[in-house]
Amino acid sequence: MTLKEFLNKGDIFAAESGVQLTEISEGRAIAEMTVTEHHLNAGGVCQGGVLFTLADLAIAGVMNSHGKLSFSIQTSISFLHSALPGDHLRAEAVEVFNHHKIPYCEVKVTNQNGDLVCALTAMSFRKDKTIP
Repeated sequence: MTLKEFLNKGDIFAAESGVQLTEISEGRAIAEMTVTEHHLNAGGVCQGGVLFTLADLAIAGVMNSHGKLSFSIQTSISFLHSALPGDHLRAEAVEVFNHHKIPYCEVKVTNQNGDLVCALTAMSFRKDKTIP
C-alpha cells in the first residue's frame, strides 16, 4: 500500500468530507476537494473546519512523506477568502524544515482561480515507527 492510499483510506473523516490526497512526494503533498452545500456554514460559505480538514490531510501527506509516522502537534490557520459551492480547492503543503522529530511545513489553500483561501503553518511529532 502506498502512503497516498494509506492516508486516503485511513483518514475516514477527510474521505467522508470529500477530501483526497492527489499528490505526495518527499517534502510536498497536495489535497483537493470541491465545495458542496454540505460544506457550508450558516453564512453560506465553506465552514472553516472543512478548510482545516483539507489542509490537514495535505499536512499528513507531507509530514509522513519520509516514511515515519507523524502527528500534528501545532497548526495555525488564517482565513483569507471565502469558498463557495462549486469552488475546487487545492491545498499544497511544503516542508520548510525537515527535523528528525519536529518537522515544520507551510500550506496554501487556493481555489480554481488561484485566490488564496487560507494559509497554515504546522509542526508535527515524527515517531520512530515506520508507516505500515
